[in-house]
Amino acid sequence: MARTSGGSGSAQVAAPSGKLVDRVPKVERVSPGTVKVYVWELPVRVWHWVNALAIFTLFVTGVYIGNPFVQPIPIEATEASNFFMGWARDIHFITAFIFTLGWIGRLYWLIWGNRYAAEHPFRKDFWKGMWETLKFYLFLPNKKQHYVGHNPLAMFSYWLLGIMSLIMVLTGFYMLFEPQPESFWGKLFAWVPWIFGPSFMVRSWHRIVAWLIMIFVVVHVYMAIRDDVLEKSGTLSSIFTGYKVAPEEAVREELAKKSD
Repeated sequence: MARTSGGSGSAQVAAPSGKLVDRVPKVERVSPGTVKVYVWELPVRVWHWVNALAIFTLFVTGVYIGNPFVQPIPIEATEASNFFMGWARDIHFITAFIFTLGWIGRLYWLIWGNRYAAEHPFRKDFWKGMWETLKFYLFLPNKKQHYVGHNPLAMFSYWLLGIMSLIMVLTGFYMLFEPQPESFWGKLFAWVPWIFGPSFMVRSWHRIVAWLIMIFVVVHVYMAIRDDVLEKSGTLSSIFTGYKVAPEEAVREELAKKSD
């Protein structure tokens, strides 16, 4: 059992036992029938904001590298006075390494994080729930249930983001080290064209997926705001505090379901 705190008004929420992968979250009662659940652990929250900043930085610098839209006015008529592109490339490459480390760290936390750090799509109810959630966001009649952590549609989109991130990492590092084929890093990514095609195709993949990730960002922000406004679950504040608000019965049902 997971006991919710709150003095004399404490309540118990049924929870599974004996399973490491189903660790019981921190639950606190905030009002009759409503509890506050510790959903997003600190590593997840830190990764979210580091990843968001990295994506924004990579996109802006990447667009500039592909099509310089700012030309600084040179102070002197020398090459050294116009190093704007060099700075853009340096920032892009350094941020790419940070983005890659974050991606690896998030994979690690899929295994060692709490029950809300990951969701497994290999279940019939996952896909049914995703369909009902999609209808909810499209303002269609639906039977969407209340999800304490990620709803199935959000989780599916994060799996897609993970795949797109991997494509960006592979194609990006290949392009970075393509001029150095005999170096360690050049040899490490030499196989990338076998999957994505010759050099110009690798670049096309990199640019197309970058725009797809930006579309994901727009949809992600919309879903978070809509979820927060309609369900009043504290979705937006939860990525700062880690806590979401949910009906006690929804938490009870979710814990029982994940114990099956």
